[in-house]
Amino acid sequence: MRFLSRLGRGPGQASVEISEKDGVRLLHLGGPAVQSAMRLKAPFDLELEYTRAMLAFLLFRPEAREVALIGLGGGSIAKFIHRRLPQIRLTALEINPEVVAAARAYFLLPDNDARLDVRVADGAEYVRQCEAQLDVLLVDAYDAVRIVEDLATPEFYQACLRALRPGGVAVFNLWGSDHRYEVYRARLEMVFGGHLLQLPAEKKGNIVVFAFKPPLPELDRPLLRGRAERLERDLGLEFTRFVERLYSSNRPPAGWPASTPG
Repeated sequence: MRFLSRLGRGPGQASVEISEKDGVRLLHLGGPAVQSAMRLKAPFDLELEYTRAMLAFLLFRPEAREVALIGLGGGSIAKFIHRRLPQIRLTALEINPEVVAAARAYFLLPDNDARLDVRVADGAEYVRQCEAQLDVLLVDAYDAVRIVEDLATPEFYQACLRALRPGGVAVFNLWGSDHRYEVYRARLEMVFGGHLLQLPAEKKGNIVVFAFKPPLPELDRPLLRGRAERLERDLGLEFTRFVERLYSSNRPPAGWPASTPG
């Protein structure tokens, strides 16, 4: 691994480090853990599987227009949405200004425009002020070793629910190996009334959790497979595999239609 740069840090924030290995540029926050990755020969692709899995919200809200992202990292998700999903207007919140600087200097994050608004701001505060305005909320906020606790409290999850429009979905990147995973999952279950689906990553410990605000989406298997096939053709992401993994990874929660995966 070759280190390219070590940026400064703000008060109480982790240092931002950039490295490269085997043709992939990596972002680290105060430690060796990889926060973001960009293949130099394909800088606008989603290199990490969990980032592709987070985009599976399109299976449930293909018509989404207003989307917010908490936790920018190297900007992989923001770049992909901006480049490949022109119908979406994305607001990205990142509390560490050095992360935003690194994303623009080293990871080709574009400047703000009519469809992309990257802000140096507190994501929790943004969500608290965002009453029923979002179709989709993506939460991917970690420090060097764990999820940011302010973005995993019952109060924050309540704010996420309020921020969604009816039929909206909040998407959380969690770590199955985190000793507090079951705590976070239980909080989401309580706040969202059990209306959750999980999508585990195939190779690493990430578990992407989709939390739905009623009315709930249709989960008819042929419908989802057909939608997945179209999205896979259009975007080059493995949506058909994600649909099968959703069916194999979820028991029918109470209150869902009979066609729920299980």
